[in-house]
Amino acid sequence: MTTATWNGTVLAESDDIVTVEGNAYFPRESVREEVLRPSAKHTTCPWKGEASYFSIEVDGQTNADAAWYYPEPKPAAEEITGRVAFWRGVEVR
Repeated sequence: MTTATWNGTVLAESDDIVTVEGNAYFPRESVREEVLRPSAKHTTCPWKGEASYFSIEVDGQTNADAAWYYPEPKPAAEEITGRVAFWRGVEVR
């Protein structure tokens, strides 16, 4: 079981992980929706497409833009459709 935690709170858990460029992508349904806050941040990857972000909020603390996903990944990255990855201090084990 792979788990993503931040500030002692489990954000996501799953046995169904896709790893791309060293990042664990969790199925969206395995992520606790109540900790996600929409973000205006977007970035573009040449082969994956445009990424959208979430900030994480736990116990009144916010980790800005700490989760990302590709709403419509390019064909080369279709395996991460419907998946979320974490960074910025989120521990994934």
